[in-house]
Amino acid sequence: MDFTPTTDQDLLQQTVRQMLTGTCSTAQLREMIDKPELRRRLWNQLADTGVFSLRLDEADDGIGFGCAEAAMVFEELGSALVPGPLVWSHLAAGPVRGAADGTRIVGGIDRRDRVLLIEHADLIDDLVVIDSDGIWSVDLGEVVLTMATQPIDPLTTIGVVSHLPQGTQIGDHQQAVEWQQIGAVLTAAQLVGVASAATALAVEYAKQRQQFGRAVGSFQAIKHILADMLARGEVARAASRSAGVHLDDPELAPLAARAAAVAKIVATEAGVHNTKDCIQVHGGIGFTWEAHPQLLAKRAQVLAASFGTVDLLADSLFG
Repeated sequence: MDFTPTTDQDLLQQTVRQMLTGTCSTAQLREMIDKPELRRRLWNQLADTGVFSLRLDEADDGIGFGCAEAAMVFEELGSALVPGPLVWSHLAAGPVRGAADGTRIVGGIDRRDRVLLIEHADLIDDLVVIDSDGIWSVDLGEVVLTMATQPIDPLTTIGVVSHLPQGTQIGDHQQAVEWQQIGAVLTAAQLVGVASAATALAVEYAKQRQQFGRAVGSFQAIKHILADMLARGEVARAASRSAGVHLDDPELAPLAARAAAVAKIVATEAGVHNTKDCIQVHGGIGFTWEAHPQLLAKRAQVLAASFGTVDLLADSLFG
């Protein structure tokens, strides 16, 4: 297998990166916390760029890319801390009208979770549910939920569900399995982006912060931390892109579930530990509200719980 990005793949990733430049600064992200209309405006920009129509064929006004390309795009979304149910809307493009063009924001939930939480419940227009029997479209008006007052990530609002109707089936068991695998890979890609952003932020700070007349990045202890961060991120990126290739290649289909689970496990390790290390490099200021590292750490924690925790995925591999 050749994991070297093609010219088209590089161009796709650069296009998304350029679109996000200047739209997701720390100040702009903070402004989105209390202004859902800004999140929706950003959502429309993402849709115009084709983020939610990547997997649709050209006949359906899509781009026709596979999971490997989508993973590269979602790395950029993760790095920029783009808020919203990105993976669910990507998955729902096609089955749910308006998801691909951004006119409808689609959220989702796995009915098998021990605690039912709907992310971005205050933003979504439609809800899809996956379980062992298939994929279901559920009327949001029939869902009974309570909004959490203090979510872990201020950019990821949470609705705690107390009643979830069965809904209307829009996909069978096999499609639900595919959604779970794709969701794990794209969430892993977001975690790769978070891990990479944390590394870049820590390196930049280590170059600028002076202690005892020297940049703290010159101290061996800091060098070791930064080297470990880089290594974790690159291993996670390789696992994420490998999983994308497995999902795209029919000959590798028997190994796709394993590749997706490994990608999510490795990326979770990179995202959670790199953001913690980024805070450590910054010192006490790293977790203050004014600093960016704490936002990265909180997003990593949220993504770690999406589309399979490490424990659940490890059980699926070795249990």
